[in-house]
Amino acid sequence: MISSRPLKIAHIDIGLSLRGGQRQLLKLARELRQRGHGQIIVCRDESELEGCVRSEGFPSFSLPLHDPLHAHGILQLRQLLRLSPCEILHAHDGHGQTVAWLASVGMRVRRVASRRVAFLPKERHRWTYRLKYAYTCDAVIAVSDCIRQGAIRYGVPPSKIELIPDGIEITPELPSTEARARARAQWGFGESEFLIGHLGAFSFEKGQEVALGAFQLLREQLPQARLLLAGEGPTPGDPEIARRCEALGDRVRLCGAIENLAEFFPALDLFIMPSKSEGLGSSALMAMSYGLPVVASRVGGLPEVVEEARTGWLVEPGSPSALAQAILDAAGDRARLKQWGLNGRERARQFSVDIMVERTEALYWRLLMG
Repeated sequence: MISSRPLKIAHIDIGLSLRGGQRQLLKLARELRQRGHGQIIVCRDESELEGCVRSEGFPSFSLPLHDPLHAHGILQLRQLLRLSPCEILHAHDGHGQTVAWLASVGMRVRRVASRRVAFLPKERHRWTYRLKYAYTCDAVIAVSDCIRQGAIRYGVPPSKIELIPDGIEITPELPSTEARARARAQWGFGESEFLIGHLGAFSFEKGQEVALGAFQLLREQLPQARLLLAGEGPTPGDPEIARRCEALGDRVRLCGAIENLAEFFPALDLFIMPSKSEGLGSSALMAMSYGLPVVASRVGGLPEVVEEARTGWLVEPGSPSALAQAILDAAGDRARLKQWGLNGRERARQFSVDIMVERTEALYWRLLMG
């Protein structure tokens, strides 16, 4: 049974960018604040998360930006925790867990570490992974069973791992015909194009080059297909993506970072996620919540999100030809596309923010009462 008294929680994330993990932290913190819990958010000075935390009025502590190994920041945080004790220290990234442990070792506090990435360290570094997640925290939140199984293989006791998928907001209703038309017009498209979207930072594991390779193959077979690539990037250090986009001309649009997803998802006919590694696949879930079918790679947590032949397609990772074939299949049956989109919306309800918060809050109480 969950107690009614407020908890004292410190969330720790030291990433500089505002990506999936940082957004999940904010979603959790907002809902916990609504439930009356006291919180402080520890982040890096001048990070995007710091800006959001301050604008939303959360108490915060900033680790100095130019601080090798965060040594000075850890000492400052340790002093803060002594003056204002917390019951739960929740680290939302790997480096954050190291900071949380060093800043609180010897204190009466429960430490929780979220694990959102599917990759595991090389075999020679297995012991450091086991040390971090088996001995320096009281519980590990795995956002997918894929991550959970990887942690077990690397020596983390199963009893210490809690499976809590990331949460998404579910729109009250599907986009209207008018909203769809407005969204498509915003990007310069009408109803004649088959509009495909991808959302994610331009990093190797997200597979944008696979999407571009598939579009190259679809030039003649699906001339009405158009691709919207949304997310930060591409970076100046990776000119190949920009070059390939330019070669495809008006068939591909680089959209940049998008804050208002209601201006993106309603425009689409299909969402693709050709990732090479994925902890869960929150972008796929968000697309499904808008009633979109999804083509995703069969990697990481994506098969736990996308139900093959019911909400979308699962394809071989790193294969432009497999992705192109799935897109062609999707475009060939609009009635099935609509039904699978509706199925996907129902599936997405199982990953709501409310469910994520309830499970996380329950974990906090179990640790304190255990």
